[in-house]
Amino acid sequence: MRRKFTAAEILVFLGVLAVVGTLASWFAGQFPGHAESPVSRKVFVNVPAAVEGMFYVAVAGFLFLTFYLFSLRAKNWQRGAPDRRTGHWRERLEAMGAGLRMQTLMRDRGAGLMHSMVYYGFLVLFLGTVTLEIDHLLPAGLKFLQDDVYRAYSFILDAAALVFLGGLAWAFVRRYGQAPWRLRSKTRPEDFWILVTLALIGVSGLATEAARIAVENRPSYEVWSFVGYPLSLLVPQGPAAGIHQVIWVIHVASFLAFLVVLPTTKLRHMVTSPVNMFLGPKERPPGAMREMPNLMEVDDIETVGASLVGEFTWKQLLDTDACTVCGRCTSVCPATATGKPLDPREIVLKLGEVAARTADPAVTPPVSVDEAITVSADNVFERITPEELWACTSCKACDEICPVDIEILDKILDMRRYLALMEADFPAELGKAYLSMENSSNPYGMAQADRAAWTAELDFEVPILGQDVDTAEYLYWVGCAGSFDDRNRKVTVATARLLHEAGVSFAILGPAELCTGDPARRSGNEFVFQMMAIQNVETLEDRGVRKVITQCPHCFNTLKNEYPQFGGEYEVIHHSQVLSDLVSQGLLRTRNGQSKTVTYHDSCYLGRHNGVYMAPRGVVASIGGINVVEMGRSGTRSFCCGAGGSQMWMEERVGKKVNIDRAEEAVATGADEVAVACPFCYVMLDDGVRELGQEESVAVRDISMILAESVFDD
Repeated sequence: MRRKFTAAEILVFLGVLAVVGTLASWFAGQFPGHAESPVSRKVFVNVPAAVEGMFYVAVAGFLFLTFYLFSLRAKNWQRGAPDRRTGHWRERLEAMGAGLRMQTLMRDRGAGLMHSMVYYGFLVLFLGTVTLEIDHLLPAGLKFLQDDVYRAYSFILDAAALVFLGGLAWAFVRRYGQAPWRLRSKTRPEDFWILVTLALIGVSGLATEAARIAVENRPSYEVWSFVGYPLSLLVPQGPAAGIHQVIWVIHVASFLAFLVVLPTTKLRHMVTSPVNMFLGPKERPPGAMREMPNLMEVDDIETVGASLVGEFTWKQLLDTDACTVCGRCTSVCPATATGKPLDPREIVLKLGEVAARTADPAVTPPVSVDEAITVSADNVFERITPEELWACTSCKACDEICPVDIEILDKILDMRRYLALMEADFPAELGKAYLSMENSSNPYGMAQADRAAWTAELDFEVPILGQDVDTAEYLYWVGCAGSFDDRNRKVTVATARLLHEAGVSFAILGPAELCTGDPARRSGNEFVFQMMAIQNVETLEDRGVRKVITQCPHCFNTLKNEYPQFGGEYEVIHHSQVLSDLVSQGLLRTRNGQSKTVTYHDSCYLGRHNGVYMAPRGVVASIGGINVVEMGRSGTRSFCCGAGGSQMWMEERVGKKVNIDRAEEAVATGADEVAVACPFCYVMLDDGVRELGQEESVAVRDISMILAESVFDD
């Protein structure tokens, strides 16, 4: 365990700093010209050498305190489980660079510009001050801030000060004026003191400069300090020296206060957020859940998932200290938007609160919280309720919009694993789905013998791999919905007809195809998922499958991103990608149909989880007579249909239904038809349109059905 510093050791350390600082100040002052240049006077005019030495001691001492307080937080992160975050160095540097450039913050233009003004203004002032100190301590012959360089330097720093203070003023108005709810709901006293501390640094810096210029009788070269010079006219000439020293002390004190505020408030994200972005999960695909040991083989595993602080990874604990409490995740969460108990920001903050309060020694929580709340153990379920976790649709909108790359969904899914397997605490409807997957190999509870029953609707034979044929270029993975759901069987038939028309060599598994296990894994039942996954991988390997087409984004994501965890490496293609390629190659020829307007709904598991946005749009746009319009929330900001995260198998009893919210948005576009590329989205939006009573004027169909209508003139 890391050794703690005693009070005596800290005092001795500060004493040594005092001696070193005083000697350094005296030694620097022995060089000819040291105290004669404009720059030297800019720093320590009328300041005795002893006071200058105390300045260095104070700064060094408070820097030591800052690093020490950060080390306590790092010690708290070390309580977490191992998590490999190495390799992919170029990607990591690029991610961190995006954060340091404020690129990710610019997703919200207003907030991004405001933060950029504060950030870049502070950065220039800080680097300018460091540059000044270096030049100040150099011998006369080595000084570099002279003449024109000094004039440009003065101009740049004054401009940076104005930008910095302008950003702070904007931040104050934004938070205490007409603040959005996501900010207003988490505004705490520390927010005010952070702004005051930063503003005091900027204002006292300009005031110190103005007083110094007045002490020096306003030399002509100081006109380049275009803020400080006019302000110096307000400083009385007589007491200017005394005024300068008082303001100088205030400026130094405000910076020292900043060094304490930095690690003890949410301002710590200035340090932790870029680090967090550097440590993102580059080693696994965006759509994959965290890998777990093979539960079929491991006998001594004590727990599955996470409930105690130490069961989360060290990176998940670092996440809690990187959070800026901006609430962007909250603003896009479909559960929050429809009145469910889940708020993704609260998941991060509550985990951070439990971790902070149970640390040894305790550290400050991510935000100021009600001190009346007690945490008696490091169990997160003292602050997080199962109802919050089960409301998640796993749409990943929270992770997508987070400006500092916090992995919120991972935490929710890990806690679901614990609830499902260690506590058997899950909605009753999920129990039925689990039982169906175990007994019938699909969540619908249908007979596996009926997997290929849809082929009877075709006028050509679809071979079963391993039964009718030994090889095929592609395996068409139909999925449970495509096999058993009445609406989605139409999608399967349309897709098969299109593949056959284009001359694609494909086969199916028929009864040998089992559920991929996605509904089990996303709801925490890792055991059932692994049972299904291992069987499917064995089947695919036995039949020599290497290329897979699937119409379900959930199957697509699981086969592509998660089966490699069990040795299943395949080229997995979504049917929207295949159809888009076939159309562009001229293998599927569309006809101009009836003129109509179509809006496309992005599937979360196709879009945010796997980055497929343009292929399905391209399929629809290729059909003559169709005008494609976008909903207000589309692409990376699309709104979930409400079925993800195994919500398809749960009852939605609290708040507004997510699918109704999305259906209302689709209907509001004035479109004649809503195009989808996911069987769950198809069911949810079709149900939503029907509940709104709009089924006569707005149709919901899969892109394959729309394309087949054009190709075959159905």
